[in-house]
Amino acid sequence: MFGFLKAFDLLEFNAISQPISKPFGIIWLLTFILLAAAAFLLSIQSHYWWLIGLVGVIISQFLIVIYWSDAKFGTILNVIILISITLAYSSYSFKKKVSDETAKMLDNSYVSNTNIITAQMIQDLPPIVQKWLLNSGAMGKEMVHNVYLEQDLQMLMKPAQKNWSNGKAKQYFTVDPPAFNWSVNLKMNSMLDVVGRDKFENGQGEMTIKLFSLFSIANTKNNEKVNQATLQRYLAEIVWFPSSALSHYITWKTIDQHSAEATMEYSGTKGSGVFHFDANGNFKKFVALRFKDAKDDEPTEWTVTATKTEPRNGIKIPVESKVEWKLDTGNWIWLKLKITSIKYDLN
Repeated sequence: MFGFLKAFDLLEFNAISQPISKPFGIIWLLTFILLAAAAFLLSIQSHYWWLIGLVGVIISQFLIVIYWSDAKFGTILNVIILISITLAYSSYSFKKKVSDETAKMLDNSYVSNTNIITAQMIQDLPPIVQKWLLNSGAMGKEMVHNVYLEQDLQMLMKPAQKNWSNGKAKQYFTVDPPAFNWSVNLKMNSMLDVVGRDKFENGQGEMTIKLFSLFSIANTKNNEKVNQATLQRYLAEIVWFPSSALSHYITWKTIDQHSAEATMEYSGTKGSGVFHFDANGNFKKFVALRFKDAKDDEPTEWTVTATKTEPRNGIKIPVESKVEWKLDTGNWIWLKLKITSIKYDLN
């Protein structure tokens, strides 16, 4: 702004000793407008502030080079802004990728004719699974085709970690074909943000974790162990949409009066786990042997336990849960989650 004012003799600004022509004064003004606009867009949390800011930084640095002796220290500010722009673009790019994947997943899902769940449809299931469906409130309602939910969560990235990291997650499911896309933003501390995305689609799994949405910490996909692990995760999470227990790719076997084993097989990937219920048919926990890491030689016992159950949209589901691994050193509770919103049949 001062460069513009000096160029048009509206202000005596001695910090810039070189004369500024009126055409360059217009460029100084344009730079000010661009950076001010970027600051405004940032203040209202627009995802596109970085685009305007990038143009502003490029023009700003062009002017600084021309007026180097007077304006060279502005390069420091431009570098700071450019780093912020890079991080903002990385966040935007990551969110857009997840959004595009989700839109494609929903577009590819099949919504069959409206099917109301009847007693005849569940008669071949284990008695405790029938009791669960009756108790959940799914009976007499339409089968769910897709799901969207939001979660508040706490996570321990390592067994030795003492302080829980807080985060928020969003997740989409489709039932036919079975798929999910889960994205999380995790606050490791006051300085470090981590984003992650788990995905299961076409029988294949993919896990991505990035620092500041930019630096890849983990990126595993199209691996047999990851495929099975993400399939088992999908299987465990059908408790949020119980009608999917009737899906053709899931088979059931009675274990005892309070538990049943479910085996899911889809597109060449197969996995199983045991669902445990109380006497009233409320879901208690899901236990499976699951690969914790793609490098593991043997699967590890993995347990999802419901800690609070409440009705949501007329369906009784676990709204709070904890997830743990059974290690040689003891049980590692690494995740606690709470469902803050859930919606069925978005399209």
